[in-house]
Amino acid sequence: MALIVLDAGVVIALLERQDRHHAAADEAVRAMLRAGTSLVLPASAYAEVMVKPSHTGSASLAVVDEFVDRLPVAILPIDRQVGRLAAAIRAAHRSIRLPDALVLAIAAEIDADRVLTTDRGWPDTGVAVDVIGGT
Repeated sequence: MALIVLDAGVVIALLERQDRHHAAADEAVRAMLRAGTSLVLPASAYAEVMVKPSHTGSASLAVVDEFVDRLPVAILPIDRQVGRLAAAIRAAHRSIRLPDALVLAIAAEIDADRVLTTDRGWPDTGVAVDVIGGT
């Protein structure tokens, strides 16, 4: 069974039908779930997903949490080892943002098969990355 780490952009695209990546995210995640793939969302990416709903209030937060619960996706914490890996990725690839380095670090730490993102801007860090849609 495959193990895939989701970046925040994928979950945001799933949530927002008007997002330009919605169709690609929906198709990719549905195919993964049909194949029995295990999905992981780093706690840092979960926090990114929750920013917009935090602006609009508790009802929006509840809707997003319910969606995440139904996805199904395991939310993994950022621990010391993941923090070190993210720092090493960030130090080696200055163009990558820390939130993205955290996603890649989680993937490396759990030996994920790949990361699914909407961001074409990531450098090659040795972690397999699939870009859907893309920016």
